[in-house]
Amino acid sequence: MRGVHSAVDDIRRNVFTEVARLAYEGGDLKRVDEIPYKMIQGEVAHHRHDVFLERAIVQERVRLALGMDLQRASEQMPVSASIDEAATDQRYFEEPLVNIIPFACNACPPKQIRITDSCQGCLSHPCMNVCPKDAIYLDKDKHCHIDQEKCIKCGRCFNQCPYHAISKIERPCAAACGMDAIESDELGRAKINYDKCVSCGMCLVNCPFAAIADKSQIFQVITAMNRGSKVIACVAPAFVGQFGKNATPAKLKAAMRILGFDDVVEVAIGADLCTVEEAKDFLEEVPEKLPFMGTSCCPAWSVMAKKLFPELKDCISMALTPMVITARMVKKDHPDAKICFVGPCAAKKLEANRKSVRSDVDYVLTFEELQGMFDAKSIDFTTLEADPNEGMNEGTAMGRGFAVVGGVAAAVKEAIGHMDPSREVPIEYGDGLRECRKMLMMAKAGKRNGYLLEGMACPGGCVAGAGTITPVRESATNVEKFKKEAAEVSSTASPFVDRLKDVEER
Repeated sequence: MRGVHSAVDDIRRNVFTEVARLAYEGGDLKRVDEIPYKMIQGEVAHHRHDVFLERAIVQERVRLALGMDLQRASEQMPVSASIDEAATDQRYFEEPLVNIIPFACNACPPKQIRITDSCQGCLSHPCMNVCPKDAIYLDKDKHCHIDQEKCIKCGRCFNQCPYHAISKIERPCAAACGMDAIESDELGRAKINYDKCVSCGMCLVNCPFAAIADKSQIFQVITAMNRGSKVIACVAPAFVGQFGKNATPAKLKAAMRILGFDDVVEVAIGADLCTVEEAKDFLEEVPEKLPFMGTSCCPAWSVMAKKLFPELKDCISMALTPMVITARMVKKDHPDAKICFVGPCAAKKLEANRKSVRSDVDYVLTFEELQGMFDAKSIDFTTLEADPNEGMNEGTAMGRGFAVVGGVAAAVKEAIGHMDPSREVPIEYGDGLRECRKMLMMAKAGKRNGYLLEGMACPGGCVAGAGTITPVRESATNVEKFKKEAAEVSSTASPFVDRLKDVEER
């Protein structure tokens, strides 16, 4: 479903635009109650059985976009009643970050295997022969059916039917969740088990009913800028191509200054420094102190590893993530500034909410939320003028490659090659949390000793994060082009590690 524009995308992005417009215009914030009526006009529902339900859902999405908590259906009050809670430039998230709006959930059936009317009643009945629980039986017409009480959803019958007459149904949010954190409430609606959830956001971008949303700081960022605070944006390299082919790095920087940001910095610098740090740690600790090392950059992957494999927690690199390293560099030069990380990831919001990181990163926005700000300001990249020399050229090609799956491990391996050319480094990466879990199971069994393991919660890497706009393949292609530009810029410069030393000194 991802990569195909839909009404769900429009709802999500229009909410961001309206909240950003409310913040920029200022004045009487009680106008926030008008947003659901502005988005859902008339008396006829567009997508659900009545217009009142549609407006109630939009209202809850507005609350979350303001960084506020959900309300229960029995406790509904106008958003304006508590808008003052959001009208601050110092608000941090109160968990949970990712939320399911109960009355927006369609109560999709949990995972089921069903035999459809296409069953031909064949003689061989391979579905019956492979079923380990004898859950398949014949009716009087020799057609097959499944006893759902016996079925264990193994899918063997699904794979064997020569007519493809067996269907497999699963909640889209549950199918996308690599932590199996989606459960059911007493009414059959989806709910999140937060003891398992790592806030990767894959459920919210795969729900076809717009029932899942995460909290935002878009209102607080604009409020800070309106109050005269110096806000510097640190932009992840996955930004390339997210805002259309006309949004060059130079134009993006110019557009963000129009939004009110004082300056824009490329996070690939922090990725370069993270590369060096992890390369040093690997050489010093593997295999003498640790059997293997896992990368640190994806917060959802590292939290998953520590939740499910606590005995392996020391094997996950303690190096600071590119976001935090870049923020600290900027704050060193601009101690009076507020730092806003802009990237593809929902889980970065929780990383920035940690007490150990709050002093470094003040706000986190996704690319979708930033697009809402562009739309609120009516910024058109086709007509926007910018100085080509104002582009982002701070990072190396390897640092920019962090945005795609396998890029972190490749960068660290290259750095190790410069530091110790004789060292062989076997690498493996987990593409999505399910693959990450399998990878760590192998590591736990001692089958990945000496390895550098890269984990990415979003299948495809950061370019597939919950806050991205562009389809994954297109984003990955754009990042590869961006890497080549960086390689050309540095082609006459000193070797990779020497360049990183230069950055460290800065």
